[in-house]
This record gives sequence, structure tokens and C-alpha cells, in this order.
Amino acid sequence: MAAKGDGLFVGVIAGLVLIVAAIIVLGMWGLPQYGVYEQRLAGESLLAHAQAGKEVAVAEAKAKMESAKLLADADVLRAEGAAKANKIIGDSLKGNEAYLRYLWIQNLENSKEHQVIYIPTEAGLPILEANRLRTNPPIPAVDQSPR
Repeated sequence: MAAKGDGLFVGVIAGLVLIVAAIIVLGMWGLPQYGVYEQRLAGESLLAHAQAGKEVAVAEAKAKMESAKLLADADVLRAEGAAKANKIIGDSLKGNEAYLRYLWIQNLENSKEHQVIYIPTEAGLPILEANRLRTNPPIPAVDQSPR
């Protein structure tokens, strides 16, 4: 009987040795394969990350471009509105010299500063007061006539 128990024990040991050997062989084959698989996944992850970064940069650039176009359109609309307003004001002031003169006089009356105003004469030239603000007395002319 001792032989039967020893044979069973040897069979279990041999089976365990075969299982351990199979695990070692699978590990020797599987670990390099897993390393390759892991590197491939890491590469795919980096590629996906780079593509996502590129898509974000493209989306930001498109948003900036659309924003610039909309700001330019707003500036054009603002300029068109100002041009229309200027045309309306300009057309309404044509032939209204008396009204413009009235506004000028009102502005002079409401002005807090005293101003010197030159009014043009018939020839279109203002009357100048060249010596009015002069603080130095004029230098007398030297008589150079022969005696």
C-alpha cells in the first residue's frame, strides 16, 4: 500500500511540476507579448491625445476667425450707420446758413472762455490785429535817408 500512496503522491507532484512549468512557459511567452500590447496601447493613447489637441487648436482657430469676421461685420455696420447719419445731417444743413449762424452765436454766448474771433471781410480775408497781443514795444525804424 505504501507503493500505491507513493505513486499517487508522485503523480500529484509531477502534475504540479507540469502546471508550474506550463505557467513559466506561458509567462516567458506572454510577458513579451503583453509588453508589446502595452506599448501599442500607449502609442494609440498618445496618438489620440495628439489628435484631440489638434482638434482643439483647430476649433479655437475657427472660433477666433468667426469672431474676427463678426467684429469686422459689426464695424462695417457701425460705419454705414455713421455715414448715413452724416449724410442726413449734411443734407439738412445745406442751404441753412442762417440757422448755422444762429447756432454759432448761441455757442459763443454759452462759452465760458473769451475768444478772439476773426470775421472775414468782403475779400474773404480776416482783419488781423497783429499788434494787439504784443507785449514788447515796436522797434523804431532807423532813418537811412541821405542828409
